[in-house]
Formats: sequence, structure tokens, C-alpha cells
Amino acid sequence: MNKKMRFFSMFLILALAVSFLAACGAPAASQPAASAATSGQAAAELEGTLSISGAFALYPMMQRWAEEFNKLHPKVVFDVQAGGAGKGMSDALAGQVEIGMVSRDIAAEEEAKGAYWVAVVKDAVFPTISAQNPVLQDLLAQGLTQEQFEKLFITGEIKTWGELVGKPEITDEVHVYTRSDSCGAAEVWAKYLGGKKQEDLLGVGISSDPGLLDTVIKDPLGIGYNNLNYAYDVNGSPVTGAAVLPIDANSDGKAEETELLETKSEAQDSVASGRYPSPPARALNLVTNGKPTGIVQEFIRWILTDGQQYVPEAGYVALTGEQINASLDKIK
Repeated sequence: MNKKMRFFSMFLILALAVSFLAACGAPAASQPAASAATSGQAAAELEGTLSISGAFALYPMMQRWAEEFNKLHPKVVFDVQAGGAGKGMSDALAGQVEIGMVSRDIAAEEEAKGAYWVAVVKDAVFPTISAQNPVLQDLLAQGLTQEQFEKLFITGEIKTWGELVGKPEITDEVHVYTRSDSCGAAEVWAKYLGGKKQEDLLGVGISSDPGLLDTVIKDPLGIGYNNLNYAYDVNGSPVTGAAVLPIDANSDGKAEETELLETKSEAQDSVASGRYPSPPARALNLVTNGKPTGIVQEFIRWILTDGQQYVPEAGYVALTGEQINASLDKIK
């Protein structure tokens, strides 16, 4: 082989070697980025146990989110317990759970202790009575005003069902019930009634959302309040034996068609459109002790993105796009 041929062969080999090394050493930045939430390989690596406790209001939604997330990440195990917003907050701050469900505003003193919160969905609290109430039809036709609710739950000025519907001959006493456990529903209901606190509410204290509704159903003279997914059943009707009272928002003594919330979907629409007063409509929050990281952060990020598709069918109201983005920004 002459010198020219040897030189050309060596040049060709060198060129191929340089090209191969350049391809192998290409910067990682040129490859598509993959997050733990979207990468199949990373998704398989998500593993651990998430303990969650708190608000009855958020419990059914959280169960659905946990179920769907577990389908994507089978190695993530959930322990979800209801017990009231107060329990969710105290458990989260004490490190007894990774996430607390809190269905009320977060107090400044709670934030000072390390409570880090993000809003994830909306619902509302609704006044409930027994379907056997002696003046049920009058109540459904007229509704009750904010002032009337205040005179029942705060001042105790109104004593009988006849007073409420303008029929003094009816002397059946109103039996007021409230929540005995520290909870967002009571806090939000009290806030609606003149900016009060749960401890300002009158009535016989009953523990838990289901417990309060059951007590009201069994007492034809009872009145209470319940979160959306406890006032209505899985079929979208008021729970058997209960009736949802219309709120006469404009105080004209008449329940408008849009104030008669006979189905869950009507209630959801009323909250979403802003027709239902806020409070008692409100955002539901997840609380962690400090800014979430790791698997907790990934789960909350999924809730605020892919997890939102399950909100309407679970009986809740989605946050606005602006609210979702604000929550996502908080956990970055």
C-alpha cells in the first residue's frame, strides 16, 4: 500500500472514531426531560406509604385520588382517615401524617407552626333538615335567610318552626344541632353567620358529618348542616330522610328556582357559578409540615393536574385555572 493510501485510511478511521465519541458523549440536556410524574421508569420507582387524615369534607375525594394514583404507582400505599379538619391539622403539624385535609382557612398561627397549605378543590356546606319536618313545604317554598340562620345558630332568638315560616299557630320547637368535633364545616358555617367561630354556634353537639346528618334525619324538628357529599347520596339526590334547605340569598321571602338545590349536580353548579354564597362555599386544602418534597410533592402535583379529571364525578367543584396555577406554584 503506497503512502497516500495509508494516509487516507488512517484519516478515515480517525474521522469515524471522532464521530462515534461525539455521539456517545452528547450532552444529557439534548435528551427530553422526564419527571417522576410522567416517566414510566421514574413512575415505577415511586414507592412508600402516605398517611393522610382530616376533614370529612375532603375524605371521599381523597379516597378516589389515592385509588387512582395507586393504579399508576402500585408501590405507593395509602392510609386515609377522616376525623375532622382539626385532627388533620394537628396530625400534620405533629408529623403523625404526611398530609392533613383541612376544609377551612388556615390560621396565621398555624402557618407560624409550619403549616404549608395548597387549595386542591371546592365544595360547600348546606343546611339540612328532616324530610319529616312539619313545615317542610313552606320551608322549600320560602327558603331561609342568613338572618334567620343567625337567629337559630348564633343568638337563639327564633324558637319555633312557626316563627320561621310566618305561622305563629305552629309551636313546634326547633332543635338545633351542630358539630362537636373541631371541623371545617362548622367553622365555615359560623363564618357565614356573621363572621363567627365554631365555638359561637348554638345547638347539641354531634360528632362527624355522617353523625350530624343521621341525628337530623331522625328528628323531624331538627336542623343542622352538612358538607356537599354528605347532604347528597351517590345517586345525586338528598340522602334518604333528609332535605336540603334553600338559602334565600336576596331575602325576598321566596326560594328562587336556582336556590332549590334538589340534586347534587344543581348544588355543584350553584357553587361553581358563584350563585351559592361563599362562605359557606369554600376551597378545601391539603396541609403539610413545611413545603412538601419527594413523594408527597409528586402526589399533590398529580392531584392538581391529572387528578382534576376525577373531581366532577366525585361530587366536587374544580378550582379555577388561576387557582390551580397558584397551588402548583406553591409546591415548585
